[in-house]
Amino acid sequence: MTATASGRVLVVGSLNTDVVARAPRHPAPGETVLGHEIRVMPGGKGANQAVAAARSGAHTLMVGCVGDDTFGEDLRTFLSDEGIDVDGVRTCHSAPTGTAVIVVDEKAENTIVVVPGANSSLIPGHIKDLDMRPGDVVVAQQEIGADVVWAVLRRARQVGATAVLNPAPALPDQIHLLDLADLIVLNESELRLLAPRGDGETWTVGGAAQQLRSRSDQIVVVTLGSAGLTVVAEASWHVPALAVDALDTTGAGDCFVGCLAARLAAADSLDAGLVYATTAASLCVQRPGAGPSMPRAAEVRALMVQPSGWTDPPTG
Repeated sequence: MTATASGRVLVVGSLNTDVVARAPRHPAPGETVLGHEIRVMPGGKGANQAVAAARSGAHTLMVGCVGDDTFGEDLRTFLSDEGIDVDGVRTCHSAPTGTAVIVVDEKAENTIVVVPGANSSLIPGHIKDLDMRPGDVVVAQQEIGADVVWAVLRRARQVGATAVLNPAPALPDQIHLLDLADLIVLNESELRLLAPRGDGETWTVGGAAQQLRSRSDQIVVVTLGSAGLTVVAEASWHVPALAVDALDTTGAGDCFVGCLAARLAAADSLDAGLVYATTAASLCVQRPGAGPSMPRAAEVRALMVQPSGWTDPPTG
């Protein structure tokens, strides 16, 4: 990875309006459960990651599509107010702004249904003229088309930017996209889908993450919720999570990705970026919603410590 002190964060991805309902538990099929709160907030994995990066001090650019509707206008305004360059956010006149319907239970666990809407209007042609530079950190997820993700990662590597892929949602038929990423960030559930256990094999996080690596210089980061995270490169190490009382885990993974991208763009080492991003995610889960719950750099710095149980990455 080649980030420099002047690097920017370019996020190419989804922009959604989140409709978030809180309920005591998730309903079973055919069941109705009475909730006690509903909120409408800006979200989408791409937008969330862009907000996290911007609030962490990175010069951040967002590329995506919204509909020609109130939700789209609100998203554009929200991102602009966060200091994010939205010149790459296009308006689609043939589809509504993407929407995510989210249920959060009393244990802070969530289930999410995403209707892509205008996000599906982003095409590879929108990528060819993007101003990517050596030292930039370019982030993509999979709530947009696979052909767009491929174009983004390929161009990032061609210009000498760091290519980051968050393969969420995990789509086994698109696993080839991982080959172009310098850094892959995913959670354990996504890892199990992309690298399932073979017959007679014992599944481990480290072993499965190694399966995803197609080059010796690739790094895989697997987030494990309250268990912290595992980093797999030519060697492997573990980073514990901070112990907090979670209110809502929606957006925590996006917070981690955006914050890590911001610190890499600022030329932090990988391990320093991981500590920062882990601390930021611990703040995010104590707040409701996704985009608005992303912490600011001063909050993260005030809380940031070297967690007990931290295993230093290998040297040499």
